[in-house]
Amino acid sequence: MNLSYFIAKRISFRKTGGFSSTIHLIAVGSLALGLAVSILSFMVLGGFQKTVANKVYGFTGQYQVQRFTMSNAFEESPFSLQSDFVQNYSQIPVIERVQSFAHKAALIKGDQEVEGVLMKGVGQDFDTLTFKNYLKEGRLIRIPEEGTSNELMVSSVIANRLQLKVGDRIILYFVQDPPRYRRVELVGIYETYLENFDEKIIIGELQTIRNLNGWAKDEIGGLEIFVNKKPTRKVFETIEENLDLDLKLIDSQDKFLEIFDWLKLLDTNVYVFIGLIGFVAIFNMAAILFILIMERTQMIGLLKALGARNQQIRKIFFWNGMRILGRGLLIGNAIGLGFGILQDLFHLIPLDQESYYMSYVPIDWNWPIFIAINIGIAALTAAVLWIPVLVISRVNPIQSIRFD
Repeated sequence: MNLSYFIAKRISFRKTGGFSSTIHLIAVGSLALGLAVSILSFMVLGGFQKTVANKVYGFTGQYQVQRFTMSNAFEESPFSLQSDFVQNYSQIPVIERVQSFAHKAALIKGDQEVEGVLMKGVGQDFDTLTFKNYLKEGRLIRIPEEGTSNELMVSSVIANRLQLKVGDRIILYFVQDPPRYRRVELVGIYETYLENFDEKIIIGELQTIRNLNGWAKDEIGGLEIFVNKKPTRKVFETIEENLDLDLKLIDSQDKFLEIFDWLKLLDTNVYVFIGLIGFVAIFNMAAILFILIMERTQMIGLLKALGARNQQIRKIFFWNGMRILGRGLLIGNAIGLGFGILQDLFHLIPLDQESYYMSYVPIDWNWPIFIAINIGIAALTAAVLWIPVLVISRVNPIQSIRFD
């Protein structure tokens, strides 16, 4: 048996209630708490980023295909559903589904006020299952195969501002030459809690925009593309190389740059926070091991008097620190992952949706990050443990045996 490990095992976590036992418990507790907080921080950060990103992607897709134009207007130039890309997109493995759309600026009139909005027209390929998650009141619009139903959905922000309710008959004015208007029925109120959408977007029929713009039945303003993997530069290029020459691909992360830059900025805050926690936990381990060495000064002197080498005595306290590290990692993972499971299943911590864009603290299970945190803390702590044990070589056997 390894003598150093045997002695370390005998002097650690003794159930005597002494000072050494208390120090061991403090060390384990501080390390476990630091690890648990680190794991939970990445869980919450990842969950928050994924939830907000999915809200954007659910509303617009990860990418949009539009006709190439030099104009920056809200309204798109039309292209045909008979284009090569539309006919062959199903052969691109990364594409899960697409849905057609078009935008048109309008004025919506309430009883007292008029609001400028951007009408998003959707077709029969509209994903009602995904959008139903945003529906707060009423129902989704019906999109007939022929003609229009003249139904509309607005956000709760616009509905409250204009004092609209489900069932109201309202008038949409479209600024064009000549000016046009449509009388529609408000059938649903949605809410994403994202200002980019709730402040200005209303949902109507694509056929209505076709009629207003004089487009053919097979013309659309664009395609929203939903992919089956994380949107990356490689995925973008895979789709882009299959486009017709007169079409362009827009990344939602570029289109809504302020949202995704803000999400990336949160990474920096968490990394700084984790760094501070890790520094305190590792420094605490080194300080506690130094205290344990001071407490065991007489034992060190006695072992030296019996012929033990400095390296052997260093290993005693190194293994002692590693036992503390092992228990700290075990308890920290149990606390962090356990709380994450409870929050993921039961949503114990609620949030104000208007402030945080979600009703509860979300959890993201990013196992590579969790493993990296454990390996990082274990490696850094093991390296730091050698610093306090270096003082053992300076302990004088005669003086230490007399030390009290």
